[in-house]
Amino acid sequence: MSKKILKKEPVRYAVIGGSGLYDIQGVEGLKEIRVKTPFGSPSDVIVVGRLSGIPCAFLPRHGRGHRFLPSEIPARANIYALKSLGVECVIGVGACGSLKEELAPRDFVFPDQVFDRTKMRPSTFFGNGIVGHVAFDQPFCRPLSRLLADCAEEISIKVHRGGTYVCIEGPAFSSKAESEVNRMHGFSVVGMTVLPEAKLAREAEICYSTVSLVTDYDVWKEGEEVTVEKVIETLNTNVENVKKLISRVLPVINQSEDCGCGCQSALKNAVFTHPKAMKPQTRKKLDFLIGEYI
Repeated sequence: MSKKILKKEPVRYAVIGGSGLYDIQGVEGLKEIRVKTPFGSPSDVIVVGRLSGIPCAFLPRHGRGHRFLPSEIPARANIYALKSLGVECVIGVGACGSLKEELAPRDFVFPDQVFDRTKMRPSTFFGNGIVGHVAFDQPFCRPLSRLLADCAEEISIKVHRGGTYVCIEGPAFSSKAESEVNRMHGFSVVGMTVLPEAKLAREAEICYSTVSLVTDYDVWKEGEEVTVEKVIETLNTNVENVKKLISRVLPVINQSEDCGCGCQSALKNAVFTHPKAMKPQTRKKLDFLIGEYI
């Protein structure tokens, strides 16, 4: 089914986030697409619809009903599946805790850096006979982040540009000691889902940016400790604002010229393994991603 969609109508834009984000006023022609990948099945079926006439895919990161722990999310399958539909641009939406006083609950943060504290997650398409090294000094697509922040401000959302997202393994929230150390390092927000999603998007040559929805002050601020109830209440409000943002930004992105960010040529010169030394099975598995370069 995915090849049929790709041939007839590529879906250039995708949103990875919570269930129901595709329930946006103005989205038409919703349909579900099941995609199989060499890395297993995605988190769920991919929902595709048209917003302002523009095809857009929506994928619930944790699966419908929130079934996957952050460590269990099949991120490789998710990114590969979206790439197979023709996706060139992914907006990753996720809740986060604030590590700075000025980043208040219900604010939107568009970080420009990430720090990896995960331990258990496959974070690359490469391995098993093929070595690849992509540049990741700028982990998020800067032009895409700028467009998202601009559009968020236009609809009166409080926006913070830049900063570092520290990604923890979870599923437990931080201890007070961990929260204080993250603050000492100058990190801005803490979450559990940006990685390896952003790294895999880069390897798939997809522009990727995150919309970090502040739900709480983590556990460092006395009297403001994170609780599930607080997170859910604030997240519900943030989700409604995200829907407005997607409606606003999608036509803007669609009208934008090539941003020259380099994301969509990230694999050029990134594959180190000589073609004759590659394992045939691995080469076949990755041909969709690296074929044009080898």
